[in-house]
Parts: sequence; C-alpha cells; structure tokens
Amino acid sequence: MPDFESIMQMAQNAQNELQKAQDNLDKIEVEGVAGGGMVKVRATAKGRILGVDLDESLLKPSEKTMVEDLIAAALNDARTKADAAAAVEMQAMQSGLSLPPGFKLPF
Repeated sequence: MPDFESIMQMAQNAQNELQKAQDNLDKIEVEGVAGGGMVKVRATAKGRILGVDLDESLLKPSEKTMVEDLIAAALNDARTKADAAAAVEMQAMQSGLSLPPGFKLPF
C-alpha cells in the first residue's frame, strides 16, 4: 500500500487530470437533430449551446408549436450526445491514472 504522501500526490495528479478533462469538454462539439434535420442544435460536451439552425420551411406562424417541440427535441438530443462525449472523455482520463484499488473519481 502506498504511503500517505504518495496517495496525496496521486490525488493531486488525479485532480489536475480531471481539470484538464473538464476544460477539454468545452472543445468537443456535438449536434442534436430533430424533425429529420429540420432543427439542429450545436453544443459542447460541457453543455454550452453554440448555435441553432432552423429549416426555413418552419418559419411560419402556423408552425409555432411544432417548431417549439422540435427545438426542445434537438436540445435534448444535443444534451444526450454531450453527456455521452463527456463520459468517454472522463473514462479516457481515468484510465490514464494509476490510482490505488477502490479509489474513485470525482473525489
């Protein structure tokens, strides 16, 4: 079993790697799509919305309710993809650390 100083160093290294991974999540982009591509939402894996693209055919007052539903669906799709990308990034970060058995992240 590593001594206390070694464990603290491993924890500090893990914290640094976790911060790097968190920072990297804002650089990973995902796209949520709804309505067969009529609504697209670009977001980061951290969940920041970068842009929304609406097909021009949706820009009619009579389509308001449908557009609102499609935007919500595209946002949810983007969020799901962002969560998946974040999970992959965090798994990759954790696999590169030499942590003692039973040591879990985040702290």
